[in-house]
Amino acid sequence: MPTPQDWALEGFERVDVNQADIAPLMATLVGLPCPLNSVGSLPTHYLKLSKADEVEAVLANTKQILNQFLRKSQMKQSSSLYFKPFKPLANYSSVLDEIEDLISARDYETAMKHSEELRSMALAGLHYFQTYDWFMLMTTITLGYIGWMVNLIIHVLQSYTSISANLLKRTQPYAKNTPMKVYIGGCLIMGFASIILLLEKSPPLYHAYVFMTTFLWTRIIHNFEFIKAVWRELSNVLFNYIVNLLNISVIALFILEFLVMSFFDRKLYTWCFLILGILASAYVAIFIQASSALAVYIWFACWFLSLFTLMPAEIPENNTLVIFSGALIILIAMASRWMATNNTSFWLYLTRGNKRDAQFSKLFFVQVIFVAISSIMVWLSTSHRSQNKELHPLHQLINWLIAGIAMVLPLFSPPSVLSRLTSIFLGFAPPFLLLSIGYEAVFYSAFAMVLMGWIFVESANLSCTEQNGSARRSNIAEGSIFGYDERCLQLSDLRIPLLFMILFNVAFFGTGNFASIASFEISSVYRFITIFSPFLMAALLIFKLFIPFMLVICTFSAITKIVRVPRLGCYFLVILLSDVMTIHFFFLVRNTGSWMEIGNSISHFGIVSAQVVFVLLLFALTNVFTKDIEVSSWQLNSRKVM
Repeated sequence: MPTPQDWALEGFERVDVNQADIAPLMATLVGLPCPLNSVGSLPTHYLKLSKADEVEAVLANTKQILNQFLRKSQMKQSSSLYFKPFKPLANYSSVLDEIEDLISARDYETAMKHSEELRSMALAGLHYFQTYDWFMLMTTITLGYIGWMVNLIIHVLQSYTSISANLLKRTQPYAKNTPMKVYIGGCLIMGFASIILLLEKSPPLYHAYVFMTTFLWTRIIHNFEFIKAVWRELSNVLFNYIVNLLNISVIALFILEFLVMSFFDRKLYTWCFLILGILASAYVAIFIQASSALAVYIWFACWFLSLFTLMPAEIPENNTLVIFSGALIILIAMASRWMATNNTSFWLYLTRGNKRDAQFSKLFFVQVIFVAISSIMVWLSTSHRSQNKELHPLHQLINWLIAGIAMVLPLFSPPSVLSRLTSIFLGFAPPFLLLSIGYEAVFYSAFAMVLMGWIFVESANLSCTEQNGSARRSNIAEGSIFGYDERCLQLSDLRIPLLFMILFNVAFFGTGNFASIASFEISSVYRFITIFSPFLMAALLIFKLFIPFMLVICTFSAITKIVRVPRLGCYFLVILLSDVMTIHFFFLVRNTGSWMEIGNSISHFGIVSAQVVFVLLLFALTNVFTKDIEVSSWQLNSRKVM
């Protein structure tokens, strides 16, 4: 990397050092032995010693690493049934004797060369024993993830797709004791593996990995007849369907790999939404042939959102933007309110069912007032802080009341899709504004516009599809059926969990990254608390991060009701896609480099692994707002096969 110009070090030689090398360097400078578990190599460029002292320092560093290697080798040999030694260091003692003889003969250059070679070999041997079980562990864990994904696919096919009842019957030609034989075989394999692990004194976690992998693959073998029947069905379908399946699989893998790369460079989302804006607007204009205004809206919303990932992850303080965002939120809500009176065919999916229009008008007015008050409180809090005045307790009380009451109001909104989602958007706006310090407040509006655009496209697409199906045509104007009949999942429905994955990640990376969480700006919680309270501050920060996630999940739930697909089935597909990303991050975990690089690789894997549970908890939380959403529907002759 080039030396930054502001360092003013142009006239000096640059010598980089690894983070692990600092420990032996500091120990040598203060005249102490190298730390016991250090794996750093002494950087001699920083030392000005005599040749003899320099060789002695490097040799001490070499012996310290070599002793670690010997201890690891001894521990592994004592517990392994079939031990494989590190052969390049089989004669390490003779090499040490040779180095001592060279030092005695004052051949310091040769002694230094041999010491460095032995140190490099000891580091390689230490890495060999640190990763001694990696092949077994990585194979077991990878097979476990693959087995979990195959079980998910089988469950989705059996419960949420149009697999015929006859096919399900044909997959049960077992003899009565066949399932028992499968499970007995699995138990025997698990028992044999456990005995070997016990003899090798493996940690309990190894037993858990092997147990889960064996159990999952036992379940797969139990469903082997069903898998064969599905394969036969696929072999009998049209070639075009197979090509379509492969194309969608490739597109899904490409999107997931894009999401993996976005963890390292959030600016990729700028290109994503620039392209998505063009493709989505073209699709609306050409294939759906909906209103041209909808195509322009989709293009504008995607391009507007693409700007935010170009901005710095450490958000600069700009309260003018926060106040401006309050006005923008009100304008967007008023536009959504106007759309609720539109009579275009595809709007009826979103607006019919609004039986409490007068009540909604009052509630809408109250929520707009709350957003306006929160913007005023941002201005008041900022002015007090700029004048070094303490925030008045009354102001804090008002902020807490506004944030708390605003989030409860959406529960009283009408159950039609557009009315409820508009109310949720307005309900979470006051706490988000009060916790914002800069451009992330504007991001809230841009993100909501994209989410609303997603709903509009799905509604327009459904309207176009149903109008083209004369057998299912009905007169919406005369009356509508509130509630909906879930239909079976189709291959094209994979777009819903894929778009959910993209937007769920944008909800986080739109205004920051993993490093920006640590750079916590105290002013973002100043409007709620003025004394140092780390737990409450962290809770407020996490809650602020949750708000965009909850908007995505509310939208996802509404879309599953609009297109009449089982939400739980789509959630299983989200788990499946998350696990594909998890396997990729599993192979990106590293144990070399700086502590930040090692920590980031582990954090990425841990966060994506926990995303499944995290999304499930948010689903349960947002279900309070979305469970009673009602969608106008033409009665579809479709059903879910259980």
